[in-house]
Amino acid sequence: MGIWDRVLGKKSKEETDPLRHLTLSALKVGYILDYDLKTWEVKSYHTYDFDGARVEEWELDSGDDGCYLERAKDDEVEWAMSRKLSFSELGDGIIEHIRKHEDPPGEITYQGARFALGESGAGYYYRGGEGEGEEMIYWEYTDPSGERLLCIEQWGEDEFEASIGHRVQEYQFTNILPREKK
Repeated sequence: MGIWDRVLGKKSKEETDPLRHLTLSALKVGYILDYDLKTWEVKSYHTYDFDGARVEEWELDSGDDGCYLERAKDDEVEWAMSRKLSFSELGDGIIEHIRKHEDPPGEITYQGARFALGESGAGYYYRGGEGEGEEMIYWEYTDPSGERLLCIEQWGEDEFEASIGHRVQEYQFTNILPREKK
């Protein structure tokens, strides 16, 4: 943009492009995007705080499928997709093991794949990304490749959730667009 454009108030194409800032990190409820040959809509947004480390989570729905997209920043940004699974699918004894030892076992086998405990911690969950946080504990397991993830979460004394997922890359998501207003 030249000096005369600035004097006359003309804006560059980059400044006027409303789609320029539509990145995966900037997703909002109602946005749509393509991933894995499906179009997904962002249904909700939540955050977790683990001692100052923030994790963002978007709930995605494609009509016949649902999942969670998570963004964590450690040394670099890491992305993961996961799906809730019934805790009973992990087999008997895990809840009892947690109650007895205050931790789940160091290794879990799920659908024939071995997952080893990688990290754990406590934090707060913020529905909608704001408000008063709900306390929770998590244990994250990885398979030998480090690509597949299994996570156990504990909410209060006796509420447990599990999810299975895998690491993804930002470039795998395309056509990020805000939903047309009706």
